[in-house]
Amino acid sequence: MPVLSFMGADLYYERHGEGPAIVFAHGAGGNHLSWFQQVPHFRDRYTCVTFDHRGFGRSLDPRPVEERPRFDEDLAALIDHLGLGDVRLVAQSMGGWTALGYTVTHPQRVRALVMADTAGGLTGSEIDAARAAAQERRAGLPLLGGAISQGFRQRNPVGAFLYEQIFALNPPRDQATGAGSPTNRLSVTVEQAAALAVPVLFIEGEDDVLIPPDVIAAAQRMIPGAQLAMVADAGHSVYFERPDEFNTVLAAFLKQAG
Repeated sequence: MPVLSFMGADLYYERHGEGPAIVFAHGAGGNHLSWFQQVPHFRDRYTCVTFDHRGFGRSLDPRPVEERPRFDEDLAALIDHLGLGDVRLVAQSMGGWTALGYTVTHPQRVRALVMADTAGGLTGSEIDAARAAAQERRAGLPLLGGAISQGFRQRNPVGAFLYEQIFALNPPRDQATGAGSPTNRLSVTVEQAAALAVPVLFIEGEDDVLIPPDVIAAAQRMIPGAQLAMVADAGHSVYFERPDEFNTVLAAFLKQAG
């Protein structure tokens, strides 16, 4: 089993294919298995790296969250461990904190950044207000209830069941991320966002109720030149609900980014 022993835990990862590197960072509803519809699509052209965030899947850490390193620090250690000169980062939801944090701290190592249904750790008056309004609208909605759209549940009950089974492989969420605002994530200021020179693409489901389109639009405005692809009839997990559209958009952006 491939693991990286780093700062008190064995971090599980997988490497598939050959070529320029894509590193996929899953959300709080998933783990390395979440990308089963992306890895086969890209592994003929790219080295595809998936991993379990610390506290998720097989990357277990029994310590309290406040005693663990940040997710982006784990990612940096993994990229160094694998000897990747530069990377294309594809992040879903919680993984956006990881990927954006790494991009801010290692801009010379990132060829392109894709933020799927996530604004990561971006913070500022406009996006903070949009997040607060979104949180009020989704009050009482459990993570699993909003992670995939109701439309997806109705048209693909088998896929919805699979999503729930992948989710269930993780430890309880409070054990993985702690309560409130996790201390293992890096906030990114307006000034840091404005200084990013890396090509950035946001991919957002039009029916996302967890991190809705107005939050993602505010995030896009914070990063000069950032692109936004909206996907119809999809919720918070476009990569899972609409994999063909997701993979097509991703492939075109990565080709453009080089």
